[in-house]
Amino acid sequence: MAAKFLRQSSVPDKLEEKRSAVLDFIEHQKGLDRKVVLVTSGGTTVPLESKTVRFIDNFSVGSRGASSTEYFLKEGYAVIFLHRNRSLKPFLRHFSGYNFLDLLQLDNDNPNSDVKVKPEYQERLVCVLRDYQQVQKEGTLLMVEFQTLSDYLHLLQVCSTCLQSLGRSAMLYLAAAVADFYIPKDQMPEHKIQSSDGPLQLSLQLVPKMLEPLVKEWVPQAYVVSFKLETNKDILVSKSLQALEKYQHQLVVANLLDTRKKEVKLVTRDTCLDITMTTHELSQGQEIEEKIVKELKSLHSAFCSHDEQT
Repeated sequence: MAAKFLRQSSVPDKLEEKRSAVLDFIEHQKGLDRKVVLVTSGGTTVPLESKTVRFIDNFSVGSRGASSTEYFLKEGYAVIFLHRNRSLKPFLRHFSGYNFLDLLQLDNDNPNSDVKVKPEYQERLVCVLRDYQQVQKEGTLLMVEFQTLSDYLHLLQVCSTCLQSLGRSAMLYLAAAVADFYIPKDQMPEHKIQSSDGPLQLSLQLVPKMLEPLVKEWVPQAYVVSFKLETNKDILVSKSLQALEKYQHQLVVANLLDTRKKEVKLVTRDTCLDITMTTHELSQGQEIEEKIVKELKSLHSAFCSHDEQT
């Protein structure tokens, strides 16, 4: 089903160019003996027309993926950041709530005066800029952009298969909010749907689950982390265990919609680890993703060590 979906869906622009960039990035990291993590982030759109005017979307803005990317970089990983266009990005996310011009001021009224950062933003901007420039210098971050569901799934396959050469040193951190339903290309109107035609009735098909071919075929040796978001706490762990049993990957980050920034569960087939944030930690600006990534680094290291021992 997954292979059929990919054959029949639209291929992203410049797919081979993006594949080449991913391969070059991975080869560079292999030469430096760095582990690489593919972080997927943001929501996928489902077009309603071939020449798209309208689409179905979800609420994800990519907070978890963008913040986790920064922490993976701090832990020594190289990161392929597969993200929705216009979603939150590493480093820039710290200023997403600001009008950028409001951070700046002119040194004086002279037309040729220097532009400066306002004093109240100076310290914060310096910290973020220092981290960003270090990442740029080391070449440890590759940004790959998608918008639609088909864009995402094609690029996920490309990035995953490129990671095969890293074996167990590759991790996949699948934080993107992927649509569950879509309109097949052959059932989609070409032009804008007209409101004059009356009420709109949609028939959506289920999106094939890509986790199965990803684990079994695309990148079989990698450490694969999926996410489970629920609103009912009573089924959260059981649904995570069902996913692990069905797809045979390594770990599920399980969280509830209302508390996902304060507590998550890291569920494996044998363990369930609670990660929580105190009120004090949250008030100090600490983020739960830092704790998640530290724990995943430890688990991934053990996973790689097991390969060396065997």
